[in-house]
Amino acid sequence: MEEKYRVRKIGKIKDIRVQVPGSKSITNRALLLAALSDKRCVLHGVLFSDDSRAFLDSLVKLGFQVEADETKKDVVIQGMGGEIPNRQAVIHVRSAGTAARFLTVMLALAGGEYQLEASSQMCRRPMQPLLDVLKSAGVIFEFLGEENHFPFKMKSAGISLERVEIDTKVSSQFASALLMSGVLLKKGLEVNLLGERAKGSYIKMTLAMMGQFGIGVRQEGNVCRIPYKPDFGVKEYQVEPDVSGACYFYAMAPLLKTKVMVRDVHMDSLQGDIKFVETLQNMGCVLTEKEEGMQVSGSGLGTYPGLELSMKDFSDQTMTMAALAPFAQGMTVIKNIGHIRFQETDRIRGILTELGRMGIRCEEVPELDGVRIFPGEIKETEVETYEDHRMAMAFTLVGIKTGKITIKNPGCCQKTFENYYELIENLYRDAEISILEE
Repeated sequence: MEEKYRVRKIGKIKDIRVQVPGSKSITNRALLLAALSDKRCVLHGVLFSDDSRAFLDSLVKLGFQVEADETKKDVVIQGMGGEIPNRQAVIHVRSAGTAARFLTVMLALAGGEYQLEASSQMCRRPMQPLLDVLKSAGVIFEFLGEENHFPFKMKSAGISLERVEIDTKVSSQFASALLMSGVLLKKGLEVNLLGERAKGSYIKMTLAMMGQFGIGVRQEGNVCRIPYKPDFGVKEYQVEPDVSGACYFYAMAPLLKTKVMVRDVHMDSLQGDIKFVETLQNMGCVLTEKEEGMQVSGSGLGTYPGLELSMKDFSDQTMTMAALAPFAQGMTVIKNIGHIRFQETDRIRGILTELGRMGIRCEEVPELDGVRIFPGEIKETEVETYEDHRMAMAFTLVGIKTGKITIKNPGCCQKTFENYYELIENLYRDAEISILEE
């Protein structure tokens, strides 16, 4: 893809109907659970992107039988009942946080000698809380760069781990990794979830999917008890469409005063970002559940209000809300998002920097663990994306509204949404047709 993407303004479009790829969060959890199971599992609706390919490539290098059909969006995995076919291997997780955290724990608890490598971006992301747990259980690490970061070698034999506490503040992926692979331990595993996101959306997703795959987790408050269960699994599993990706299009409903339908997305989704759709309703949009999918309508909406809201449970949409905020009628306050500093980039710093360069007044609010954004006029800006797919996709919305935005390094969207800009280009065509029909 080109190094820069000039976002053109869409003045008027009657309605938007799109199909988004499968969920990255569900895809990579399903890949792990299928590999841990003892059944041959066919996964339907799989996301094929840089993150999921990193996971698939790692499973292949570990010796699992994997068949992928990108056209049909299907993957077949032969589970090995908790065994790793290749107990000595080198894998590369690229920039995939889920692959990095999930596979590290799986390999540690299953046993063997492995070398784990990653992109320079992933090498900067935090791993220490998870690695400390594994070290205390007897896993030996040799760090090949910075201490407690990728890349590293690990050697695991005779793990001793029955109870563990893990803080969800930095990343809930640490907890999800322990919950799913805890099924490998002969005595089971008791996981005490600490921190403000102990009952967050991604933890709920993990526990729900474990149940779907046949792992009965007993939960009392923030303590989860995972049984040893080598004989679980399903023959088929349907991956939901990516609600995170859908939200960039749903946000166009109030922004462009139009109707947006994303096929096969429904309000009973396992994904926490469905809360963003409820937020759009609070801004004045009308939600309609249809058999085809959820429709969000901003037609007839004049202006929409600035909101004060906690995005703790759907923080991937913080940048999307930040992109809507300059056009709101009043100030927008986004709270409880401190953990997004530790993701693909420091997303709070990214929001403040890029909106500031657009001429928008915005400021950090430490006491709310968030940011405050004021409405204003957008000025011509080239947006730095910091190799972060969500920065690119969200701030494309500002360009669609104003025609004043150029996105640098749009190819970073390959991480989770390979055809994002193809769908954006289709909108321009549909907008032209819509205008001609007037």
